[in-house]
Amino acid sequence: MLIDNEDKNLVEKKISSEPVFDGVLLHVRRDEVELPNGNKSVREWIQHPGASAIIPLLPDNQIILVRQFRYPVGQVTLEVPAGKLDKVGEDPIECAKRELSEETGYTAGKYWKLTTIATTVGFTNEYIHLYAATDLTPGKIHPDSDEFINVVKLPLTAALQMVESGKIFDAKSAVSILLLAKQVFHKK
Repeated sequence: MLIDNEDKNLVEKKISSEPVFDGVLLHVRRDEVELPNGNKSVREWIQHPGASAIIPLLPDNQIILVRQFRYPVGQVTLEVPAGKLDKVGEDPIECAKRELSEETGYTAGKYWKLTTIATTVGFTNEYIHLYAATDLTPGKIHPDSDEFINVVKLPLTAALQMVESGKIFDAKSAVSILLLAKQVFHKK
């Protein structure tokens, strides 16, 4: 994204950068920056490879979600199928197709992009590319060996209510459901 002239007074400049932790998925960095007023500060942030998510829509306006335990929040969540980009330069739609197949068993005849979101701009550079899919063909799920998933079908209207009530609180899932519902229920 380009920075407008009116926002140039907000930009911080990196002075130095050091790795704090290099994990399998996440890489924590500590950067020293020069603030717009000339003072210095530290920014700790997580470098992430990016991800894709996909919301499958059946002809009867049901969607397919997955339930799984999420360790950081200590609970089972209801989410759209998603996963990280596995290699540098991987096409996000290919990642979405892979995750749809792995986590739900379905393949689709039609895919389209909903949007791209930045998950938590205060401490990570993660972007998630959000897609929708129709013309679905069922198959057998084949999740990664460390994934335990239950596949759930529910009406898009029920999912919307679950977003509004906070029962679906995962950001990528909430955004996907809201954007898909707008397209399905507000066609012109």
